[in-house]
Amino acid sequence: MASLQLPVRGPFSLAASSGFLEGFPPAGYRGSTDDEILRLAFPIAGTGAAVGVSVRQDPDGAMLADVDGDVPDGLAAQVARILSLDVDGSGYPDVRRLDPVVDALADRYPGLRPVCFFSPYEAACWAVLAQRTSMVSAAAVKDRIARRHGESLRVGGVEAWAFPSAPRLHAVVDELPVPEVKRERLRALAEATMDGRLDADRLRALPAEEALAAVRELPGMGPFSAELVVIRGAGAPDVFPQSEGRLHAAMAELYGLVDPTASRLAAVAERWAPYRSWVSVLIRSAGDAGTRGRTRMIRRSPAVG
Repeated sequence: MASLQLPVRGPFSLAASSGFLEGFPPAGYRGSTDDEILRLAFPIAGTGAAVGVSVRQDPDGAMLADVDGDVPDGLAAQVARILSLDVDGSGYPDVRRLDPVVDALADRYPGLRPVCFFSPYEAACWAVLAQRTSMVSAAAVKDRIARRHGESLRVGGVEAWAFPSAPRLHAVVDELPVPEVKRERLRALAEATMDGRLDADRLRALPAEEALAAVRELPGMGPFSAELVVIRGAGAPDVFPQSEGRLHAAMAELYGLVDPTASRLAAVAERWAPYRSWVSVLIRSAGDAGTRGRTRMIRRSPAVG
């Protein structure tokens, strides 16, 4: 078994990441109560292979990713992006102190950073699967696809299923348990991934508006889906979602705003730069936890940083 050390710059809590995934239906994640390991199984970006990774955080805050077998090129960067560890978060405490609302929420969810989809491709596929259905139903379909067409892996002694890679999905798309229109959209997304249009590094290198526009060119990708792909797929840290109604409603309540426009809310979010995506996820996490009637979304664990 090989171990990769992942950089940690700024506050971060692995327990917060695990709790985030447990409350996020697309992940289908069920943590283990007997250890503090985050188990991930996913296709390696740019390949048709899958990998299982066990992520752990030492008491001193060091992040380690254990991999069975050889370590593929680019794996450390992909895991870091999934956990938002590829972003220097050392300036985040200064940003939160400038906004009392953000400061209070960050105290409630110490060390929370966005946990991304394993790739923009997976985020885009989720967006299609979730169209015109509930998140619970879409998550069940996503799980069925992974179990039938993905790869089964042992990760930290536990079986986990990786969502099929783009080449694999493209080969079996006609067998998927979804309507024909979704099959065609998934086929197009697999093709876009294989020709590089949904590459995370490419999307992150573009200005936000250009990245969003590029994703919107793909079938089934409207403004909301494009923001999901860029923010939670590619891991762009500083994009304010203009189309996320639940976020806007939560912001209006938190800031005492009456029927604010999206542009008014975007102006509020400017004070969060360069972590507008992070704060947006923080606000949504708090709102979703409240909607579920849960007083705590994450395990009690000190953040590092």
